[in-house]
Amino acid sequence: MGWRETWQQVKSAAGNKGFLEEPEQATGLPLGARIGGLVRLPKAPFIQAISRGSFIEMPVDSQNIIKAISRVDLDISGSIYRYYLAVGHADKKTVFLQVYVDAQGEVGDIIYCSQLTRMIPETERDQELFMGLLGYGLGDKSYCLWRDQLEELGYGEADLHAAFGGAEAIEYWRDAGDPEAEFTPPFIGCETRLEDTQGILSLKQQIYYMPYRREIPGDNGKLEYLFIATEVDSSQGGGGKRDMQVDFMVGIAVELEQIAIQ
Repeated sequence: MGWRETWQQVKSAAGNKGFLEEPEQATGLPLGARIGGLVRLPKAPFIQAISRGSFIEMPVDSQNIIKAISRVDLDISGSIYRYYLAVGHADKKTVFLQVYVDAQGEVGDIIYCSQLTRMIPETERDQELFMGLLGYGLGDKSYCLWRDQLEELGYGEADLHAAFGGAEAIEYWRDAGDPEAEFTPPFIGCETRLEDTQGILSLKQQIYYMPYRREIPGDNGKLEYLFIATEVDSSQGGGGKRDMQVDFMVGIAVELEQIAIQ
């Protein structure tokens, strides 16, 4: 499933109560994170992945300060935190560390994510497609990225050749539900984000979320994730056209011992 027709039609545009209402409870976060904290990541795993055709963007020193922290509450066991190194304002791309904490409070997956693109669904059908409300769309068994789509996003021939080789598409497989099922409804929840040490809420939005993944060729089975999240402004009521955007985030897992937050 690539939703190729829909891609051509849309326009591209480059809670936990305590977490919201008790600023002091935004301390004690996984990995000791805090707004203003300095994140140190190794460069070697990203260099290797990019050389093998990953779409992840290389971490840069200008984006190593935590500018915002969010909690993503989904209908899953455990919790997801996002430590934003770039919040995507003013047409800039979003970058964050996504940290999964299991029901016992133990840190599980840590994934560095950079934004591939952002899309604005223009029609009601497109909105329902990216919310998985039609019984297909977000939540399909697989998702394809096409070479000409990445050309439209400005990728050069060398990068496209590294990623696609002679193929016209790259297929990612759903990383949730029964792998044989043609469709699994997306996870539904809410993201609340703070961009201020005083606990001032900067964003609250409903999200429809599905993770996909593929093996990076020739990189010893290392996975590249494609997280697709449809985000709906929670301040909007139901009915009519929604204030909505769809973020496509590429992710690479990072080992716990490779990360330092100061």
